[in-house]
Amino acid sequence: MHPFAFTKAPNTRAALEAGRHGGRYIAGGTTLVDLMRETVERPAALVDIGALPLREVTVTERGGLRIGALVTMAEAAAHLKVRTLYPVVSQALELSASAQLRNMATIGGNIMQRTRCSYFRDVTAACNKRAPGSGCAALEGVNRTHAILGTSDACVATHPSDAAVAFAALEARVHLLGPDGGRQVPFADFLLRPGSTPSREQALRSGELITAVEIPAHPRPLKSGYLKVRDRQSYEFALTSAAVALHVRGGVIREAKVAAGGVGTVPWKLPAVEAALLGERPSDRLWAEAAAHAADGARPLQHNRFKVELLKRTVERQLRIVGGSR
Repeated sequence: MHPFAFTKAPNTRAALEAGRHGGRYIAGGTTLVDLMRETVERPAALVDIGALPLREVTVTERGGLRIGALVTMAEAAAHLKVRTLYPVVSQALELSASAQLRNMATIGGNIMQRTRCSYFRDVTAACNKRAPGSGCAALEGVNRTHAILGTSDACVATHPSDAAVAFAALEARVHLLGPDGGRQVPFADFLLRPGSTPSREQALRSGELITAVEIPAHPRPLKSGYLKVRDRQSYEFALTSAAVALHVRGGVIREAKVAAGGVGTVPWKLPAVEAALLGERPSDRLWAEAAAHAADGARPLQHNRFKVELLKRTVERQLRIVGGSR
């Protein structure tokens, strides 16, 4: 680990001032500290934001849900409003990491976490995300766990967050505060596809701080859930996952929100699946036909071709779980 300066911000103003001068924000530190130990990350200064008042979960005026950036994963998963209004979020959080990590890691940190690609974490390997212009060792290396959607010739690493998949499905917005004031960014625009600049992962401006993630109001009743498929049942990242939310009224699907994880360079929204569901009556045939579009545009690599079929089956299974079998 390289030397660094460490300060604790007593309030938001102090945090923003430190961030404006290049300080990196840290809360639970469950990702950043690991990367610093491995010398993947080498920040010159850390700013502890644990004292900031960003720890509330509130229902918005329109019936959505706002989760403060410093709410821990465990707190958000257990919160009554999260569990009742958006079970897909609580399930995604509970299927993430270990209980110890969920007690430390925050919502803001969770969506900011960096890939678990082994080449990214090996400082001797070529990785455009870690060292721009060095190449991507995963393209010709062991790429079984890598992305099949949203990839580029510069990067094929997956985004590791489960909660981010649920937020993407529900079309959440990220609240940001920086030297120039506050703004909101749609979740679909917050996490960036690699393109030719994989080292730039979020649509953050210099010194900006995540203050909350807000889920908009959705029509009720809304049934939702999260399914995660992995090599082992405990403390493992997804090979594929599916976040599904359905609003059914009068026996017809009026709203469908679907996203996948473990297969994209970012949490992957599935608009073709959603479009196939809208206006239709739930049935096993519908689930299969809609899920057949889940891997549209996939670019599998040598070792992860199995993810194409696995993704389709995962989405179909979760549609059946949330929407019912008929």
